[in-house]
Amino acid sequence: MRIIDVKQAVAPISSAIANAYIDFSKMTASIVAVTIEDGQGGRATGFGFNSNGRYAQPGLLAERFIPRLLEASLTTHDDGGLEPASAWMAMMKNEKPGGHGDRSVAVGVLDMALWDATAKLAGKPLWRLLADRYNAGQADEQAWIYAAGGYYYPGKGVAELLEEMKRYLGLGYSVVKMKIGGAPGTPLKAALKEDVERIEAVLKLLSGDGSRLCVDVNGRFGLHAALVYGAALAPYNLRWYEEPLDPLDFSTHAVLAEQYAPPLATGENLFSMLDCRNLIRHGGLRPDRDTLQFDPALSYGLVEYLRTLEMLREHGWSPRRCVPHGGHQFALNIATGLGLGGNESYPEVFAPFGGFADDTPVVDSRIRMPDAPGIGFERKNDLYAVMRTLL
Repeated sequence: MRIIDVKQAVAPISSAIANAYIDFSKMTASIVAVTIEDGQGGRATGFGFNSNGRYAQPGLLAERFIPRLLEASLTTHDDGGLEPASAWMAMMKNEKPGGHGDRSVAVGVLDMALWDATAKLAGKPLWRLLADRYNAGQADEQAWIYAAGGYYYPGKGVAELLEEMKRYLGLGYSVVKMKIGGAPGTPLKAALKEDVERIEAVLKLLSGDGSRLCVDVNGRFGLHAALVYGAALAPYNLRWYEEPLDPLDFSTHAVLAEQYAPPLATGENLFSMLDCRNLIRHGGLRPDRDTLQFDPALSYGLVEYLRTLEMLREHGWSPRRCVPHGGHQFALNIATGLGLGGNESYPEVFAPFGGFADDTPVVDSRIRMPDAPGIGFERKNDLYAVMRTLL
């Protein structure tokens, strides 16, 4: 097997939305196409991109990782198909440990394309390939997904927030997520009052069922604010209280977990197995209720994510506690093929990268997987149109 071509480009995903920490006015994504020949007459092109929240990486791709990938000696898996780990090792040659920010994004983009091509060469959807290789052939028939939204937007008040959430319910989602903590410069007491009003309005729409609502702070709070908000949120029994603290402040997470009994969620901004292990060792998270949101597209790809899942098992965590960030088809295939707890979804933002195959409806926050070979980009017309520009 050999890689015969790699192409890359930068695609805009800018919008006027914002979370509690950043706005997306200049957000970009890298897109790549990797073409592979299997030596037996088979040829496939796999596509990849990076999740929202991290910018495109054209420099790192062009200077280091694409040249190494083109020189890689590929190996085969026991099933006779491509083993993406061999390409991954070639890309990471002469890379020092640590420093997992932008580098992990660049490698993750190429890793996604490699897995897409691998599954296409095998004539299987990626979720089936992963189940056969790593999960004793067992794949979930459908995945639990939730609608992530509730971003801040100029002129957006409670009424507009409710209209957005109604649209998600109309699309078949029963669980939704909204942003909180995004009132910069506002005294904590006033910001909390505003957020409680927003939360209670959405809960009323959800018949008062807190298990149908997640809230996300995007790492903005310090410990004091996280505890104050936690005390106010606890009576609502929300699905989870997401990333209230800096993602690398593990000891502070542990303090919050001691004080806030309902579920927490975090991990989308940890980009290596070792960082994830530090969270598990020192973050005080509880494997019976908390959710881990590591995003394979941002964290060196599936090759590294498989190591992360193995680490979690060694520490007593079930893969069902993993619900990846990103709202993309790559993570959805991983979730169904490896038995994760579900996947994020972006019904209205980060188009065309957010969302899933066009012909897979959402029913009660669950979605079935298509049988298309690979990740299934070809079944999402708007996204495939972007990917085809690389060809």
